[in-house]
Amino acid sequence: MSSEMITADLVDLELDRSADSKEAAARALATRMVTLGRVTDLDGFLADVAAREAQMPTGLDGGIGIPHCRSTHVTEPTLAFGRSTTGIDFGAPDGPADLIFLIAAPAGADDAHLTILSSLARQLMNTEFTDALRAAPDAEAAVTLIRGDEPTSAPAAAGDAGGASTATATAVGSEADDAPTATATAVGSSSAGAIGASPARAEPRAWGRVGTAHGSGSPESNADETAPTFRIVAVTSCPTGIAHTYMAAESLENAARAEGIELTVETQGSAGFTPLTAEAIAAADAVVFAHDVPVRDKPRFAGKPTVDVGVKAAINRPAELLAEAREKAARGEITAPAPAGSTPVDNAGDTGDSYGTKLRKWLMSGVSYMVPFVAAGGLLIALGFAIGGWKIDKAPSVADHFIWTDHTSWAALLFQIGGLAFAFLVPVLAGYIAYGMADRPGLVPGFVGGSVAVTIDAGFLGGLAAGLLAGAVVLGIQRVRIPPVLRGIMPVVVIPLISAAVVGFLMFLVVGKPIASLQSALTDWLEGLSGANAIILGVILGLMMCFDLGGPLNKVAYAFAIGGLTHPTDGSLKVMAAVMAAGMVPPLAMALATTVRGRLFTRTERENGKAAWFLGASFITEGAIPFAAADPLRVIPASMAGGAVTGALSMAFGCTLRAPHGGVFVVPLIGQPLLYLVAVAAGVCVSTVVVVLLKGARRTADPAGDGGAGAAAADETRVPVAA
Repeated sequence: MSSEMITADLVDLELDRSADSKEAAARALATRMVTLGRVTDLDGFLADVAAREAQMPTGLDGGIGIPHCRSTHVTEPTLAFGRSTTGIDFGAPDGPADLIFLIAAPAGADDAHLTILSSLARQLMNTEFTDALRAAPDAEAAVTLIRGDEPTSAPAAAGDAGGASTATATAVGSEADDAPTATATAVGSSSAGAIGASPARAEPRAWGRVGTAHGSGSPESNADETAPTFRIVAVTSCPTGIAHTYMAAESLENAARAEGIELTVETQGSAGFTPLTAEAIAAADAVVFAHDVPVRDKPRFAGKPTVDVGVKAAINRPAELLAEAREKAARGEITAPAPAGSTPVDNAGDTGDSYGTKLRKWLMSGVSYMVPFVAAGGLLIALGFAIGGWKIDKAPSVADHFIWTDHTSWAALLFQIGGLAFAFLVPVLAGYIAYGMADRPGLVPGFVGGSVAVTIDAGFLGGLAAGLLAGAVVLGIQRVRIPPVLRGIMPVVVIPLISAAVVGFLMFLVVGKPIASLQSALTDWLEGLSGANAIILGVILGLMMCFDLGGPLNKVAYAFAIGGLTHPTDGSLKVMAAVMAAGMVPPLAMALATTVRGRLFTRTERENGKAAWFLGASFITEGAIPFAAADPLRVIPASMAGGAVTGALSMAFGCTLRAPHGGVFVVPLIGQPLLYLVAVAAGVCVSTVVVVLLKGARRTADPAGDGGAGAAAADETRVPVAA
């Protein structure tokens, strides 16, 4: 490791002075990482932290907050620690957190570093460790506790842990039996080895009556050797695979020791994992899944009594889960055997998501794969129009007629390539919706159904229906019991053949025609929009584009607009113009606000505002995310107000747009370009005024600036500069 994972410069024992919210706390700690060169882009990193936080709150019972993420903006695995006297809300059931750990891992972090972070995560489940941190008198003492350094020389404690530095090679996570003081190396409970250890993969861990290589259990649990041992295997995993994965494992292990249960845990974390042995699974009386991402190779556990919960349930109530597993085993309640050909995505349906959540994920899967085709094809078409004029769509095929020195031939080439790319829009949408539902077996019927939707003019709505149908058909086929002799040809012959035939039949003869009629009616409605109706639609689209700044609602509005470009009409071109105009407003407004009222923003935000000019002008709505992550209650309403105004004005002015992307760089392709720019400018001004008023009101209400721009800026000046 090139440098220590945590140093005194990465500790803030007076976090209250610079933060009163989880966003401000993350920013204060991340700023220290930037100063030491551990993070290259503060706002980009904070956006990644906010995205991880949006998946699941990172507050834990016991006053702990662990915001964390993997990010391309992190140069090396880093840990920052902050202590708050008043507490900061990280969404824990028992209230605010006073111990905040910001964990930053590079996108390609090696296993050794991630193992170190996972060891810390396990330590947080030990009350001796957290109590000692609360009592630490200064930053150096806190660092000593977190690293597990001996306060006096202790070469033996450092060990040879795979070449790790001696500062981190002690036992954060070793047995605490011989360490009565809070500053001893074994502050933690029985955890996965020393913090400096660097095993290549995370081995399954076992606790309870029967010991393993990682521990032998407590004396109490070994007292009665004649009693039959109840055995449980568990799998823990979380979206990032750094903190919750290992904290859930530690919590379950502690509860298993107390109950005298033999528990073996497979932690499917970022450091990789070693699967449970077939013997361990076969010998288990029950299974516990604590996960927020699909369990890898889940069919291994079929036919066992199973408790399936989110990862935080294992952290907060492990004893209840173990008791539930015992009850299910006593009742003989087992899971069904895995169907032949089951897939990882199929298994993901067992995570406890509601149907609405699953549906949103499936649809967003299709949209995310479709957008690159839209951007590439749409911009090529726009360039063709810009170079060759509005009649370029009437040009003959460049395969038959191409003049190298004629600019119209080049324009026709761009237009025709773009048209072919754009033609994939609906099939790709349908194919990857089905892929999100049923993994790779869904691709063939999905693409076939999407192509049928194009053939019968069912358009974007037909693609949505085809994708959902294809996924459902494949999932249905996979649940049919198949003779063993046929299982080898199921994925390559049987499933594609049957699913494609069924989906094609349904799209051609059953649901396709009604959807085509609905699509036609929607097109006619858009074509006939005028007056108040058009303005109302513009307001709605503007609000959707600015509500989550590139999130699901933003993507729904954008997908609605680009769906109309498959068969462009005057109405659909107006919708596209309104959507792009509204999407430009948030970053441009934040850029303008940091220019006219810079004192309301931190120095970093003012610097980020300079980049937001270009991002907004390019129709990259995500350029406002760093501002929204730091102050969502002021930035998001202001953005929505401006977006609604811009959307309404764009529709009222009758502006049209043939390109699905490009911002101000495709103004020549916009109908009523001057009025279009007026609409964008009006929305930007509205958003700027609103955000300045809201932030100014906050500054007036809190003259000390606690957690505001002044405090944040002051904190930036207090952080020592790395040598």
